[in-house]
Amino acid sequence: MNDEMRYYDPLQEPFRIYGLIVPGETEERFCRIPTAVAETVSEGVAYLNRNTSGGWIRFQTDSARLSLKAFYPLSVAMGHFAQSGVSGFSIYVTRDGEQVFAGMLTPDRQTEFEGSVDLPGGGMKEITIYMPLYNGVDKVLVGLDASAQVQPDSGYDHEKPVVFYGSSITQGGCVSRPGSEYAAILSRRLRFDYVNLGFSGSAKGERPMAEYIKTLPMRAFVMDYDHNAPTPEFLAQTHEPFFRVIRDTCPELPVVFISRPDSDRSDDNRKRFAVIRKTYENALQSGDKNVYLIDGATFFDDALPWNDPTVDRVHPTDLGFCLMAQGIEPVLKAVLQNAAQ
Repeated sequence: MNDEMRYYDPLQEPFRIYGLIVPGETEERFCRIPTAVAETVSEGVAYLNRNTSGGWIRFQTDSARLSLKAFYPLSVAMGHFAQSGVSGFSIYVTRDGEQVFAGMLTPDRQTEFEGSVDLPGGGMKEITIYMPLYNGVDKVLVGLDASAQVQPDSGYDHEKPVVFYGSSITQGGCVSRPGSEYAAILSRRLRFDYVNLGFSGSAKGERPMAEYIKTLPMRAFVMDYDHNAPTPEFLAQTHEPFFRVIRDTCPELPVVFISRPDSDRSDDNRKRFAVIRKTYENALQSGDKNVYLIDGATFFDDALPWNDPTVDRVHPTDLGFCLMAQGIEPVLKAVLQNAAQ
């Protein structure tokens, strides 16, 4: 380690870790939902639960540099997904209300990694470090200038988080860095805490997952899992029942339904959107005033036909995630404003 740096365990104050259950009395490692719950849902969810997608470290410092030392359980590489998104950390700096991207720290298929970036701007600034999307982290240490001050972060505008439930896209596949996943973009723009329950290929509207989600403190819930439903018929069997489990426990909770962000206006996609729209319309007809509907097929209209904003006609590029955030932002902004009144 660099002798001119002092290293901190972000599990300790004044650091704060958002979006994850941290190692401690109940869990041996970082995870997104309790291990006991994940194991009742599916093997896929139990495995992906250890991915740190939607986890981030936050604090304030006047350090001019930042180092990270990270330990991973596995070396993970994916042919259609940049290593910087799979296993990397992305760092953002906020100073005087202005937020800038400071850099990436990415291992090269290693299970131990150390790297450093310069932090722009002098004086105190708020640091946000997004954790890997498709790998786990056994331990991470944050290095700062030995003489630097370290203070707690400034918190968020809303006490409760927004909870996102969905597919590999929700988890962050295949963005180039963790901070560019659509929930992370929205969190920075609208200043809210969030929980990412995206499970690649494994979000199928299972009742145990709904039973867990309904227990969470939430400012709003975003339901975005239809990419993992094998067929429109499967989606029809699970979508409204999943919503009803949560609505019956949380009658005033704002719920945002999103259909998958496919530019392909196929018959299959039209059937899927019809299923989601029916859940929405049934809620409205029952007098529910806290439901919202977004057609994901509209997200990429401005990008096509000159550029397909996906890696493989399914998973968005950085452009695709920006367009998703752009399409969701007006609705979520209104939801958060209404919920605060």
